Formats: sequence, structure tokens, C-alpha cells
Amino acid sequence: MGLVNQTRLLTACSELVRNMMRYADGGVCIIEVVSAGRNNGVRLTFSDKGPGIPDIAAAMRDGFSTGKSLGLGLPGTKRLVNEFDIKSNVGEGTVVTIIKWANG
Repeated sequence: MGLVNQTRLLTACSELVRNMMRYADGGVCIIEVVSAGRNNGVRLTFSDKGPGIPDIAAAMRDGFSTGKSLGLGLPGTKRLVNEFDIKSNVGEGTVVTIIKWANG
């Protein structure tokens, strides 16, 4: 994975860890090396037992924030990676899975 893609992956990872620490008092990150055909990459799965996100569509819009931030975290993270999936249940927690392909 080249330096630009490494930087994108680490920036996305940093944002998701920050969210887990800020909104859920921590969580778990699973790191996996994945391949699909000739593509190789890294899959990161972040899961927490926080309050959950009541409106994922709103949280994925630029400028939406429940804190005092610019509201670019989740949508910005999605733009930095090749694959992004988020699932959340209010009162149960959130799981975000991202994949960054080495050549993508």
C-alpha cells in the first residue's frame, strides 16, 4: 500500500477511534488483511456499546454534528476509504466497517 493510501486509512481509523472514545467511552477495533481476486487491503471493524446513532442518514451528511465539531467525521471517513458500512442501534451501540484496498 502506497503512502497516500496508508495516510487515508490511518486518518479514517483515527476519526473512528476518536468517535468511539468521545461518544461510547471506548470500544474494540478488529484489523484484518483481506483479499478479493488481485486486490489486497485492510479491513477495520470498530464496535462499541455506546448510545448508538438515532439517525444514520443525518450523521452521514456533511455539517451534521451532535457535538461541537464541523460534522465532517463520518462522511469524511467514508470518502477516505473504498468501502464503508455502518450499523447502529440506539441504546446498544455502533459497528463501522471500512476497507481500504492497496491499489484503490
